[in-house]
Amino acid sequence: MSVPRRPHLLLVVMFLLVIGCSAGAVRTSEPEAPGGAAGPGSENGRTLSAEPSRSPAEIPDLGPETRAHIPATARQALVVTGQGPDSNRSEAVLYSLDDPALGWRPGAGPWPAHNGREGWTDRHLADDLRSPVGVFGLTDAGGRLPDPGALLPYDEEARFAVSGEGFLGEPLEGSFDYVVAINYNRTPGTSPLDRERPLGEERGGGIWVHVDHGGPTQGCVSLTEDRMRELLLLLDPAKSPVIVMGDAASLAR
Repeated sequence: MSVPRRPHLLLVVMFLLVIGCSAGAVRTSEPEAPGGAAGPGSENGRTLSAEPSRSPAEIPDLGPETRAHIPATARQALVVTGQGPDSNRSEAVLYSLDDPALGWRPGAGPWPAHNGREGWTDRHLADDLRSPVGVFGLTDAGGRLPDPGALLPYDEEARFAVSGEGFLGEPLEGSFDYVVAINYNRTPGTSPLDRERPLGEERGGGIWVHVDHGGPTQGCVSLTEDRMRELLLLLDPAKSPVIVMGDAASLAR
């Protein structure tokens, strides 16, 4: 006796076979976020790192001891760097601190300069022909020529006239047409011509930034006339300007 055919059972079997074959293609993991989106702190699956914070820029080539002597109120610094402890040639750059977050930025220079004939010293004495190493205020200016528009107090005075010859036989005339007094052994707030010496006469004085005469100085710093005029227009008493001066090795301390 033959068993009658059951078409509906055949259809069920075929349906189960189809489901069984396609089951292997079913995704078993959670789908990726649309467009490859990733969670917070990442981009396209890569973790983002915060940008490193930048420290305010320091004046280059100054060591911690020298930096410590720059007053916190100073926002202008004329840095005069000698070529060597016994060299009379140097270079000057004017730095400004206009945005404490950015730090010190060069604003003018580098300018060629001269300093004392015998170089530099940590203990300047009268007639040693060396420029004093250190950080000094710049508060007063003057000269034989009329005020070019200086922001510092400016003393126009005929007594700034000078004659004679320098160490190389060069004429000194015009050397004090423009000057800025360096506050070494002097009273700030007075004419550069003021003769008071708070440290005593033996420690020297009359140390200025003045017009270059083409040779070494007795202890001053000298710049060309056009650079002196530019400096007078830039130095701002509201920024408490200072001069940082010395040979490179001394300034790096």
